[in-house]
Amino acid sequence: MGNEEELLIRRAQRGNLKAFEDLVKRYDEKIMRLIFNMVSDAEDTRDIYQEVFLKAYQSITNFRFASEFYTWLYRIAVNTCINFRKRKTIVQHDSLDSYLDGNNDNWQILNTSEIRNPEEQLINKELSEQIQKSIDRLPARQKSVFVLKHYHGYKLSEIAVIMNCSEGTVKNYMFRAVQKLKISLQGYQQL
Repeated sequence: MGNEEELLIRRAQRGNLKAFEDLVKRYDEKIMRLIFNMVSDAEDTRDIYQEVFLKAYQSITNFRFASEFYTWLYRIAVNTCINFRKRKTIVQHDSLDSYLDGNNDNWQILNTSEIRNPEEQLINKELSEQIQKSIDRLPARQKSVFVLKHYHGYKLSEIAVIMNCSEGTVKNYMFRAVQKLKISLQGYQQL
C-alpha cells in the first residue's frame, strides 16, 4: 500500500467523504467486474456494487492496515455476493431463470467476434452460455474462488486472504469447482 492510499484511508476514517470517493475511484471497475462475474446479472451487479461500497464506508473505521486495502474491499465484495446468492436462492428456487430467459447475452466467456464462420460462432456462443450456466450452478464459495482465479487473475494465496480462509481451503474449493465444471461440460468438445 502506498503512502497516498494510506493517507486517503486515514482521511476517510476521519469522515472525509472526498477521500473515500477517491478510494472508490481506484477500485470501482475491478469491484464491478468481480461482482458481475459472480452474479451474472447487470441489475443485481449494480445493487450489490452499491451495497459493497456502503458497507465499506460504514466500516472503514475498522480497517486496521493488517492487509492491503483492495484485499479488504474484495473480501467485502465476495462476502456480499455470497450472501446475495444465498438470499436469492431462498427467494427464487431456480437462480438461473433470468439467464435462461435470454436476458444475459451481454457477456460471454468466449470471444465469438473473432470467428468468421457463422456455424463456429453459434457453437462457441452455445458453449460460452453452457460454461456460464455451469459456473453459475457452483456453490457460492467455489464460484468465488473460480472467478477470482480465472477471471481476475489472483493467486491462490491472495484469494485466501480475500476470502479470509486458508490456502488449503481455497485449493479445495478450486478443485471441487473444476471437478464439477468438468462433469457439467463433459459432453462438449473443444473446436
